[in-house]
Amino acid sequence: MNKLRAINLNRLFVFVAVAENGSLTAAAGKLGIAKTMVSTHVQRLEAELGVSLFTRTTRKITLTEAGQAFYAASRRALHDIDDAVLAAGNDTVQPRGTLRVTAPIDYGTTVITPLLIGLQQRHPDLRVELRCIDRRVDLIEEGLDVAIRLGGLADSTHRAARVGGYTKWLVASPQCLERHGTPRTLADLDAFPFISLSVLAQPLLFHFEGPRKQKQSVRFNETFSANTANACRAAALAGGGLAMLTDFSIRTDVAAGRLVRVLPKWTPPRSDIHAVFPTTRYLPSKVRAFIDAIKANPAHRPHL
Repeated sequence: MNKLRAINLNRLFVFVAVAENGSLTAAAGKLGIAKTMVSTHVQRLEAELGVSLFTRTTRKITLTEAGQAFYAASRRALHDIDDAVLAAGNDTVQPRGTLRVTAPIDYGTTVITPLLIGLQQRHPDLRVELRCIDRRVDLIEEGLDVAIRLGGLADSTHRAARVGGYTKWLVASPQCLERHGTPRTLADLDAFPFISLSVLAQPLLFHFEGPRKQKQSVRFNETFSANTANACRAAALAGGGLAMLTDFSIRTDVAAGRLVRVLPKWTPPRSDIHAVFPTTRYLPSKVRAFIDAIKANPAHRPHL
């Protein structure tokens, strides 16, 4: 704590801006202050810490090893300060500030994007940053408020709220079924081309549950693979074969007849969808409003 008293905390904002923008000039523009002031803040912060935070060349400025560690800690600290200020400033009345959300690509595109637009329209003081990415990210390291997670949750110190559920549907285009015929049983699937999502741990093996809760596993014969769910959907729409796709991503395709459900009485067990957020004493109203919007709006979530 004694060391902290020697540091001007305003310099943390400047330091983080330089680290995130990659130059003094860009940071100055972001903060709306002179470049010389940015440089002075950085130099004095380094003096206060007794360590070099940046490596400088004529072309660029990069974080040192110590700077990278200090950047991660500074982002966490500023995030906590922002939460505290919002809570103290009657944040419970109206969501405001920047809501930073991450979600898997297909769920983020299909479900979360329109939901966030609606939320933003209801709360004009709210800004939104959505990162659609098919990997798990560290909320604190990345400065995120909420992560949408599909499937099982890993052990975590973060809080989580269940916001929905989903399953996968076995589908094919009408043209594909016209060429190959329509499967009548799970055993018929062995003869059909299959589009697999290559990033899955077992992209060809699926466990189905029947109408009387009977269970059966199927191993498909791969003829086409892709590393994103959107590419698999596009391949299915183009007639490339059968595909196991999330119900929320293809519900409109099935309703419009672009894709046809195959053996609809057999589906994998349903999985949960959670909103995960850092554990803080005060839940920011922007996060609470986002979670409530997912739970309350059945038009923008899978059926529970």
